[in-house]
Amino acid sequence: MGGPAVVRPGAGLARVAGWVLLLALAGCRPAQAPSGPPPAPPAAALPMPAGPSQFTLAGPEPVTVFTYKPAAYAGGPLLVVFHGVGRNAGDYRNLAIGMAERFQAMVAAPLFDAERFDAERYQRGGLLRKGVPQPPEQWTYAFVPRLVARIRAMEGRPGLPYYLIGHSAGGQFLERMAAYLPGEARRIVAVNPGSDLFPTRELPFGYGFGGLPPALANDEVLRAYLAAPLTLYLGTADTLPDRHFDHTSTAMRQGPNRITRGRACFELARKLAADRQWRFNWRKVEIDGVGHSAARMFAGAQAGDALFGADKPIDR
Repeated sequence: MGGPAVVRPGAGLARVAGWVLLLALAGCRPAQAPSGPPPAPPAAALPMPAGPSQFTLAGPEPVTVFTYKPAAYAGGPLLVVFHGVGRNAGDYRNLAIGMAERFQAMVAAPLFDAERFDAERYQRGGLLRKGVPQPPEQWTYAFVPRLVARIRAMEGRPGLPYYLIGHSAGGQFLERMAAYLPGEARRIVAVNPGSDLFPTRELPFGYGFGGLPPALANDEVLRAYLAAPLTLYLGTADTLPDRHFDHTSTAMRQGPNRITRGRACFELARKLAADRQWRFNWRKVEIDGVGHSAARMFAGAQAGDALFGADKPIDR
């Protein structure tokens, strides 16, 4: 099965390094590196076991990761799956088992609990805390390359290709991550996000790029966002607001429901890229008759297209 070209290794890190410098000049200085000798290298990791399992991603804020590996796994890609507002990563791992078997892929679903990762740190990635820009190493997005590195070490595959897919709140997390730390992901799939990151400075961050320092909202940031390998995977029946639906006045400017918001975001992005003659690497994949259901979106035949479809600007 085909897929978009691998992002140049190290490109994401280079962009982050640039932001560290720019944020420092703007008065938002990253945390200082600890003094003393470098840490000892970790012991050799065991491969991910077959079937369902879990491990802890170590660090200052340990994160539990729920995994699945097909019994007949023979070297397929890694799918990193992001849960919704229910913070039920284990359930999302289970929902993704069908994709793991269909695509002969490993699955890893990190848990971002509500106690430590509120909406500002999860759906919006920790870019801001109480309106103050944070250094990149403190963004929640930074957990993703660490998680991928851990699994690559476990498998002894430093070039293991990976794809990111998240539903609802997880889709919001990934859509915003695509703007700031796409890393080496082959494709970033935002499934039925409740609100979208429009490529405009006319809406405040979370909904657009307004109110951010220039280092986080200038034209180069917008250009990189439109070049990210982002897919909006939308259910055409996702029209009924639920208790978690964002009814704020700013969100309602994007549209009355999730499918309308996703389509509007895609069209604005496509038009901006065409007007500026920028590269446009987004895709839109829709599945007829499906509402706000992670199970049905993951099980749909279109999930393969959303993840592995041709890396070109097409609308499906």
